[in-house]
Amino acid sequence: MDLKRFFIKGALIPVICQDERSGEVLMLGYANEEALRRTMESGTAWFFSRSRQKLWNKGETSGNFIHVSRIFSDCDDDTLIYSGTPVGPVCHTGNRTCFFTELWHKEG
Repeated sequence: MDLKRFFIKGALIPVICQDERSGEVLMLGYANEEALRRTMESGTAWFFSRSRQKLWNKGETSGNFIHVSRIFSDCDDDTLIYSGTPVGPVCHTGNRTCFFTELWHKEG
């Protein structure tokens, strides 16, 4: 599969990780073409770290991998969803998801 179409607008695209069992959003990362290719080859989530400027495999140090079973692209081919099963908490803080801080809630 030619993956270049996902990187026409830029070298990095956002990747949403979602628990395939519950639908819960786990984290957001960024992938370059190599990270996407490694995810498809290994079945675990790979990203490109913008701060460290290098590839990383989610769980490589913590053991908290995300086993990816499906990858979805949006209608513009510039955002992906890795759908899979997390092993342990996904967030580096120890929380199950990186999205645990409620910013706003509409009353009523």
